[in-house]
Amino acid sequence: MTPSLARARDELRALRVCRRAGFFERQPLTQLREFAAASRAYGSMGASVVGARLRHGERAAVIDELGTVSFAELDRRSTRLANAWRRSGVRAGDGIGILVRNHRGFYDAFFACAKLGARAVLLNTEFAGPQLRDACRRELVRGLVHDAEFDELVAGIATPYGRWRAWGGPDGDVASLDDLISCGAETAPPRPHQRASFVILTSGTTGAPKGAPRGDSRSLTVIGAILERVPFRARETTVIVPPMFHSLGFTQALLAIGLGSTAVVARRFDPAATVDDLRRHRATAAIVVPSVLRRLLDELDSRESPTPLPDLRIVFVAGSQLGSSLAQRATERLGHVLYNLYGSTEVAIATIAAPEHLRLEPSTVGPPVLGSRVRIADDAGREVAAGTTGRILVGNAVPFEGYTDGGGKEQIDGLVASGDVGHVDPRGWLYIDGRDDAMIVSGGENVFPDEIEELLVARDDVVEAAAIGVDDERFGQRLRVYVVRAANASLDGDEVRRHVRERLARYKVRRDVVFIDALPRNAAGKVVKSQLSALEVGDELEAARRPSGE
Repeated sequence: MTPSLARARDELRALRVCRRAGFFERQPLTQLREFAAASRAYGSMGASVVGARLRHGERAAVIDELGTVSFAELDRRSTRLANAWRRSGVRAGDGIGILVRNHRGFYDAFFACAKLGARAVLLNTEFAGPQLRDACRRELVRGLVHDAEFDELVAGIATPYGRWRAWGGPDGDVASLDDLISCGAETAPPRPHQRASFVILTSGTTGAPKGAPRGDSRSLTVIGAILERVPFRARETTVIVPPMFHSLGFTQALLAIGLGSTAVVARRFDPAATVDDLRRHRATAAIVVPSVLRRLLDELDSRESPTPLPDLRIVFVAGSQLGSSLAQRATERLGHVLYNLYGSTEVAIATIAAPEHLRLEPSTVGPPVLGSRVRIADDAGREVAAGTTGRILVGNAVPFEGYTDGGGKEQIDGLVASGDVGHVDPRGWLYIDGRDDAMIVSGGENVFPDEIEELLVARDDVVEAAAIGVDDERFGQRLRVYVVRAANASLDGDEVRRHVRERLARYKVRRDVVFIDALPRNAAGKVVKSQLSALEVGDELEAARRPSGE
């Protein structure tokens, strides 16, 4: 089958999947005409909120700490804001930075950008001042939307069109989004001369964050890939925990708009409040990263009376490695509702493990989804046999076209190197063995930290663990593991080493064991290992270290 025929086949299959989920429904001819006009003018991103207003009207679109915003109101607010920005000089192609937490202001700003043909730059709320200034300069940000808590952080950033507060009200020369919305016209903005785009910044766990641009996609395969494997349905309720500047939170925020589902969001994650939101709003889906899932399970276990979540059908997890022990724990506590996605900002979606996969293999990230190709390759790009660890290469209908600074990811035969290594089993299910750049070579043997971390977090007296490589005169590198003990646990370094020695090869036994209160994580929940290597470990490390000949 030719690539064009295969693409057409996938698009048709995705269309059927989307219809089954309620993404498309019959509408009056007048509504279809209005939606078609919006699609021609603003592309799929700008038209999505128009279509949501036509189909779902006053149904709740977003519930945040200020209350409820309907789909109709969301469309009106973004139209008014787009018109107000046009008066300020914003035009198609201009970069608008969005530095906000999860609330209605994110939707207002993003859809206003979409209707203007502007470039929405999704900024990480955990950035330090230098990182933020560098990102705004590199991404040519000309206007900046931010919450009041970031006033000092953004004060020195040049923004020709101005700055606007999304949360916290006006302050002197800084207007609020609500002020702009209140004075903006409700007439549809004119058709921009180019389609909108957006930039998601990589997490920066292994270096400076890079901008990954995405344009207005006309393909349904990414949506179809999710909906075929995960039973999201129209007009339900989803609690979205990850930040919406992150690809996971962003994708789910837009998917909820397309399905007419209510998105329940909060500016900061609180386990107790999230459990209460799931119950109170009778949420059918929760979007989480592994660290959040662990804290939600801890919260459920800590309650004197069990908190039933009978409406919860989907716990959709991505962002970092889930691990078999957490997958099993979640399944035991919540039932067969867990869906584990493997992908990244660059490769989009590669695989999803559904409950039927995790029931048999809790450590798998599942088979490839609709429209995705996964190859396990050696250093020369040649495919390796099932069961052999190699580099993970991914291809799909939304190919990565490089970073905004001109750099890119290695590509082989049209497939993008994810930066991870893994293997597939004879069924084609994928398993992640670690980061390509995190492999430790100790005494000539290859060691991937993930295997050791997973072994430790399976213990009841370990909350989390992370392993890194440090220089060693004799072996080139040696392992150092950072362990967060459970409350009142008496675990020591000798027990950690014994536990690993009894279960893994001798060269994988770590000699350095450091106990800390918490692992450093970014806003997306990923462990920032570069911060671990900079920790002062001093006497505690020396007390835990064994002789180098072990």
